[in-house]
This record gives sequence, structure tokens and C-alpha cells, in this order.
Amino acid sequence: MPLLALGLNHQTAPVSLREKLAIGPAALPEALRTLTAQPGVVEAALLSTCNRTEVYCQIDAGAEHLPARWLAEFGQLRLDQLEAYLYRHEDAAAVRHLFRVATGLDSMVLGEPQILGQVKEAWQAARGQGAIKTPLDRLFQQTFAVAKRARTDTHIGAHPVSIAFAAVRLAQRVFSALDQATVLLIGAGDTVELAARHLADHKVKRLLVANRTLEHAQTLASRFGGMALPLDDLGRHLADADIVLSATASRDPILGRDMVAAALRQRRRRPMFLLDLAVPRDIEPTIATLEDVFLYTVDDLEQVIDENRRSRREAAEQAEAIIELQVEHYLAWWRASDDRDTLKRLRQDGEATRDAVLARASALLAQGKTPQQALEYLAHTLTNKLLHAPSAGLRQAALQGDRDVLHAAARLFGADAPTSPIDSDDAQHPPQARRTG
Repeated sequence: MPLLALGLNHQTAPVSLREKLAIGPAALPEALRTLTAQPGVVEAALLSTCNRTEVYCQIDAGAEHLPARWLAEFGQLRLDQLEAYLYRHEDAAAVRHLFRVATGLDSMVLGEPQILGQVKEAWQAARGQGAIKTPLDRLFQQTFAVAKRARTDTHIGAHPVSIAFAAVRLAQRVFSALDQATVLLIGAGDTVELAARHLADHKVKRLLVANRTLEHAQTLASRFGGMALPLDDLGRHLADADIVLSATASRDPILGRDMVAAALRQRRRRPMFLLDLAVPRDIEPTIATLEDVFLYTVDDLEQVIDENRRSRREAAEQAEAIIELQVEHYLAWWRASDDRDTLKRLRQDGEATRDAVLARASALLAQGKTPQQALEYLAHTLTNKLLHAPSAGLRQAALQGDRDVLHAAARLFGADAPTSPIDSDDAQHPPQARRTG
């Protein structure tokens, strides 16, 4: 039963495609329900961030195409529009990929810490929907242990750099004196909070925080000495902002072209730096064509992040070694789990046969047969039924000269390995011993 990891990320697909496949918290339960309803999908979990959307699932053999087809339907795309951007990993490669993702080795920012929390949220959501069973549940729990060990035993998590940090670093390159800039943050999630902390460290001149829920904006603004705004007041305050950083979970744009154009007229050609960290995007892409606007998306942070990636390469190599070892540990558990399932089915089949034969023997007693007759029927029938399949298999192995099966059977049943092919007639009618003397 294959284990599959399938998806797309910042390395394989542009933000314009990733935003079509972004699965927000509100959409996640229904997405899990429709995915696991696909025939052949045994269990599944979904991971969706600004940089990736991924499906982790266990599927029946022959159903390998279903997750990709489901993902295309979710994004309202044709499969051929999507396939060129997808990567897929099976079994050991799928385990390794999840370990690398959670450890931050597959992130835009190498070793970034937020992804582990996002993987945990994906696991919790799948658990809450009853979408995962023991194999995936065990895989995710081992993933958390691997990520923790990698951060403890290497420097992959030292001086953590987040998307928010990279965004502020980019803003600093455009506006060299952040202490003279007014910054407008849109949203109140983790990314915006991290950005607010970095901006406060740079002592920005003024910090505005706008959010759909004003209470959340007030909580964040008060923590960093800013001013909270309801989202409906954006138009009134946008012209004050030299830098706008937006990261919400909205499915539709927050800033439109007309609103930004009006703000620019009020600013009298003073430039405005807009940074959209959301997927789907919060800022209409056509705004980039306006004069005096510098619009960047999350994909534009690559140059800033490259500096971080180079400094962490040695730690990443150490983390990769830890991951390789843990991949083998999970696969050993998985193989043992398959063996346990086989033994369980074998025992269940044996018990079902026993119950059926016992019921028939009891019926014979009820029909007036003697206890001796019922016992003889029970012993003879039970022996024949339990040994029929193994005997047929051994007979076939002997005819094909498959000595491995014959020796394995000898070990299982505690008998000496056969030295010659088994013949059914000889087994039932052994030759008479030769008389001597």
C-alpha cells in the first residue's frame, strides 16, 4: 500500500499558481473530507503554507493518480495545467521529504522555524477529521521528533531567520532609514507579529496595524507601540504609509489598484514600498504598473534569503544525515507493521474457520450424532481446512523448485527441511519399509 507525498512549492511553481491551490483553515475540513472520499485513498493529511501545498497520503496500489487529480479539481485546473509543477515522492522518498520539510531544509529560508508549527497544525487537522490512521499518524509524530533532534544536535536553527525577517531586510534596502518610515501592517497572524517585532527593533517612526478583527489588531499594536485600524479604514490611512506589509488569509485581494492609486496622488509622488507575503495574494498584481510603487511578493525574497542559506549549509548537511537515519527507522517500523497485519489476518482466518467447524459439530450433536462422531468430524475437518492452503502452496513450491519457501515452511512448522520435492501421493501413502533379514 504505497505512501505518497505530492505537491508544489516555491521552487517548482510561481505564486500565481500556488495561490489557486492554497487551502485556508476554513476550507481544510472539507478538503480533507473530499480527498479521503476518493476511492483508493486510505488516509491523508494536507499541508498548505505561503510556500507550498502538499498532500501526504496512503493509497491502494493502482490509485497513484488520484491525489494529483483531486488537487487539480480543488484548484479548478486541468490536470495537464498542473502536472508540470508537481513533485511526487513514494515510500522512503515520501518519508524523507516530510522530515526535510518539517526541519526547514526544504524551506525558502533554510532552517526557518515556522514550518514545524505548520506541519503540526496539518497533523492536528487531519487527526481531528479522522483522516489519518496509524501509519501516517506514526509518521507525523516521528517527524516532530526528527525536527527537534535536528535543531538540538545541529546549528540549523541557530539565529532563526523567518520570511518576516527577510521582508524587513528587503524593506531596509529600499528605505535605508527605517526610523524615518511609517509602516502599515495588514493582518495579525504569526508572520505579521514577527515583522512587527523586527520593525520595532529598527525603531520605525510609526507603526499602523490593520485587521478585519479590530481587537486582534489592538492586541498586536499595543505590544509594539503602534496604532490599530479596522480594515475598513485602510483607504483613509494608506497614504500615510511608506511601507505596507500584508499577510492575511483572505481569499480575495485586500488592496486594489484604485485604492493605491488614490493614496499615491495624496503622497505627491513619494514612493511606496508594498510587500505581499500572502498566498493567495493580498495586493492586486496590476498595482506594480503604477508609477512610484515598488511591489514585491514572497517569491522576490530569494536574494535576501540566499545569504542565510549559504551560512547554514554545513548545519544542513548534518541535519540531512540525521534524517537519513530516521527514514530507515520509520521504514523498519512500517515493514514490521505490515508483518503484524499479515499475522492478524492469518489468526482471524484461523479463528473464523474454527468457529464455523465448531458450529457444524454442535449441529451434528443436535441431530443425534454421538459425541465421538462429532469429535471425529471436528478434528478431521479442522485439520483439512487449516492445512489446505499451506499444503497447496508447498506443493506448488516443490514443483517449481523453490527451496526458499520449503525451508521457510520447515522453520515455521518446526520440521526438518525437505530434501526432495513433495509429491502429494507419496505424502498421503508413504512407501512400505523394506524388510531385511
